Amino acid sequence: MTITTFVHRLFLVTVLAVAPAAWAEPIIPSPPQLAAKSYVLMDAASGKVLVENAGDERLPPASLTKLMTAYIATLEIQKGQISESDMVTVSEKAWRTGGSRMFIQVNTQVSVDDLLHGIIIQSGNDASVAMAEHIAGSEEAFADLMNSTAQRLGMTNTHFMNSTGLPHPEHYSSAADMAKLARAIIYEDPAHYGIYAQKEFFWNNIKQPNRNLLLWRDKTVDGLKTGHTEEAGYCLVASAVRDGMRLISVVFGTDSEQARAAETQKLLTYGFRFFETKTFYQKGVELAQSRVWKGQQDKVSAGLANDLTLTLPRGQLDKLQAGLTFNPELTAPIQQGDVIGKVEVTLDGQVLQSTDLIALHAVEEGGLFRRFWDSIQLFFFNLFN
Repeated sequence: MTITTFVHRLFLVTVLAVAPAAWAEPIIPSPPQLAAKSYVLMDAASGKVLVENAGDERLPPASLTKLMTAYIATLEIQKGQISESDMVTVSEKAWRTGGSRMFIQVNTQVSVDDLLHGIIIQSGNDASVAMAEHIAGSEEAFADLMNSTAQRLGMTNTHFMNSTGLPHPEHYSSAADMAKLARAIIYEDPAHYGIYAQKEFFWNNIKQPNRNLLLWRDKTVDGLKTGHTEEAGYCLVASAVRDGMRLISVVFGTDSEQARAAETQKLLTYGFRFFETKTFYQKGVELAQSRVWKGQQDKVSAGLANDLTLTLPRGQLDKLQAGLTFNPELTAPIQQGDVIGKVEVTLDGQVLQSTDLIALHAVEEGGLFRRFWDSIQLFFFNLFN
């Protein structure tokens, strides 16, 4: 067959951004209004925003900046450019950096692993500068690396001038961008993500607690980072997992340490109460096969390039329908990853998302006889259809 279409109840869907206005009451109530300058609630699996208020507004991120510093460090570890066991000599600049500190001493050596803990748990400005200098030679060069990484992640309202988040008129980010960064941290390097859940770190005979109060109040919360300056107010990027669903919350500009925790808790409670998320198929899973003409094989397996995840108001999952359509007259050669069709997901007759079907394997061109015979078949097929 050259065109295959079927519609059936199938839990098969690409990522769906859910806005409360799209769903009639009483399916989902309006989200809470927070005492904050800006905030975002994101489903981590899909990367889609469930709640947003001034999410793209450019604001000073304070120590949320260190999420990028730590993220780059873990990427460098993954690539083998640095190692957790590397010993870093503490410069005078790092030692003199004010604000929150790990209390590393000038001209001493500290391991990359300890610096990483000092950045994430203790929010050490001194540790951040030492890490930046170790990776890029100078904090200025590291800031360039931060900005190129932000661009790669689609953080369009972010610009970094330093590794710490200390105030600078050209140093800014947004709640939406910080949610994107948090998602990258969670999924790209799970081996180091556990550091964000640690409640304290002991260094130089000083034990400092993680400033994320939700780590003590909510056992489902496992990260990520606090921030505070007089200009920025009290900020928090948090993430929690309940019943297999992970949410990311970002709050900018609350008026106290207690407030940023309380406002974040409101967002997380709302998201977990009224939404559900499930990944039904992983990338590379065969969903169907289609006829291929003039190839060494006469069928090709079809699937998707990314995991298929659904986020919807609770109770909507069983109402989904998915239709799968192949491109007409698929003809060899077909390369692995070629787009060969579409999946449309509908709810109550409304198309929610259309996603490419790709070839899961290559089909090479057939021999002369196969091509000739399939040409004859195609002629008569098209003649009578």
